[in-house]
Formats: sequence, structure tokens, C-alpha cells
Amino acid sequence: MKFEHFALNVPDVLAHARWWTDHVGFRVVWRKEEAPFTHFLGDDTGRVVLELYSNPAVPRWPLAELPALSFHVAVVAADARAERRRLEAAGATFQSEDVFPDGTCLVMLRDPWGVSLQLCQRARPFA
Repeated sequence: MKFEHFALNVPDVLAHARWWTDHVGFRVVWRKEEAPFTHFLGDDTGRVVLELYSNPAVPRWPLAELPALSFHVAVVAADARAERRRLEAAGATFQSEDVFPDGTCLVMLRDPWGVSLQLCQRARPFA
């Protein structure tokens, strides 16, 4: 098996998907125009997909209430600190920054709805 997508039930999928496409650089690979307004958002490799939808009939995780390291979406950033400043200007909130001896820099933010977003500037990138 291989990974297809990860899904989150969010309160305002249209605004949420727009923020991730406008500011994180994901693109809509498929969407449903009526409730639950499902949006599949892909990264620029086409390899990773995040599904966002709004279904009030099922409980939502209280993502903004969970510690940032309980759950997060991680993306590669060439300059994590510069991306932090750009995303904060777009409504993200800073949570933490860790710099490791090898030069790796991990910045944790929350998007405007509380979803944790980690910016990964690794000294030795994964594949």
C-alpha cells in the first residue's frame, strides 16, 4: 500500500482551503461544490494530498486546543524563518522554533483555524 491522503473535518472548508492554496502553495486537485465541500489539496510534487471537508454531523478534533506537537502538517521550507514571517502576516500564529546542531530548523505555527503547520528546513532533506 501507499499513502493516498490525510483528511480533516474543519469548520469552514472554503476559507481553510483558500488559505492553504494562497499561502502554503498547495493546489486543489479535486473539490466538491456542495456540502461537505470536500477539497483535496496537493503539494507541488503531486505526491502528498490533504483532504479538507466540513461535515457538521460528526465531531471535529479540537485542533486549536491540542498541543502543537500532538498533530501537525509538515512542509519543506527553504528558509523556515522567512516563511514564518510571511505566514504570520497571512494570519498564522507562531508556536515554537527548534534549531539542531546540524543546522536543521523546525518552526511550528498554527493556521488561522488552529491546525498545526510545521516548516521543515532540514540540513539533510528526506528523499
